[in-house]
Amino acid sequence: MLLHDLLGCDFPVIQAPMAGVQNWELAVAVSEAGGLGSIPCGMLNAEQIAAEINAFKQHSNKLYNLNFFCHEMPELDHHKMSRWERRLAPYYAEMNVSPPKEMGSLRMPFDEATAEILEAHKPPVISFHFGLPAEHLVRRVKSWGTVIMSSATTLEEGTWLEANGVDVVIAQGIEAGGHRGMFLTTDVASQMDTVSLVTKLISHLRVPVVAAGGIASHQQVRHMMELGTAGVQVGTSYLLCDEARTSPVHRTALKVEGASTALTNLFSGRPARGLCNRLMKEVDAISDAAPDFPYASIALSPLRAAAESRGLVDFSPLWSGENRAGCREISACELTRSLWLGAE
Repeated sequence: MLLHDLLGCDFPVIQAPMAGVQNWELAVAVSEAGGLGSIPCGMLNAEQIAAEINAFKQHSNKLYNLNFFCHEMPELDHHKMSRWERRLAPYYAEMNVSPPKEMGSLRMPFDEATAEILEAHKPPVISFHFGLPAEHLVRRVKSWGTVIMSSATTLEEGTWLEANGVDVVIAQGIEAGGHRGMFLTTDVASQMDTVSLVTKLISHLRVPVVAAGGIASHQQVRHMMELGTAGVQVGTSYLLCDEARTSPVHRTALKVEGASTALTNLFSGRPARGLCNRLMKEVDAISDAAPDFPYASIALSPLRAAAESRGLVDFSPLWSGENRAGCREISACELTRSLWLGAE
């Protein structure tokens, strides 16, 4: 079954939820164009989630997707945090800032309180990252008639998701930008390219599979559909769109020809793909020194703010997939239509 048959949208194109660089405006543009717009909710509180949903509904009567994280929230390891701050001490001195005294906003997992807020809205689609919430929460979401999607990075994860109630599996290839959806493994060597992962999942699963990672053109969309996917999920190509809230320094970095990407855990504590910057090169992109997810970002916040105020990207998470060929400064409506219809 193709995604647009299952959901009722015009095109089987999902705009990947991208926390920190978008809100309801990008989602509206994509949904109005015929795709499925997504709103990232993992860093929002209950009031902010409700505000995003209401804003979307005020501007569109189309379908939308809400995205949430499903990680276990560990206790803060104060010893590891102190060690991380000592590792960053030379940078604090250089930028004339101090380690933060408060934790600030953290990525929080889907829970009972979130479900309570959503019940009145009965969202048409909810997607999860890092697995699924507790079984009773999955049942509750499904009782609303909501379609549930979640990311798999291996065959084992896809099989687990199908067995635990998802309606659609998003096959996140290694090329994809942002956080890896890994939840049954921490071994980055287990991660496959999108075509290999899609092929494996389609041959073993009964639920529809959506391809994500490295997809930036109409031709690549068609190729994924020819492999048997139900649709595609595209993120990086939307980062320069008019409706995106990508920061000026991030936009500039995305335009640098030949800039490389790598997986890094420095900015959050979990592997995520972004453009290489000074911190990744000097500390090592993957480091045991980084505190566990989602606490690693805390110590970096003053460095990021100070550097960005000077136009520097040294301490910023510059999430991006390997393929930036589709990044254009156009409306997300135009980009969505061109991905499916091939029109420039």
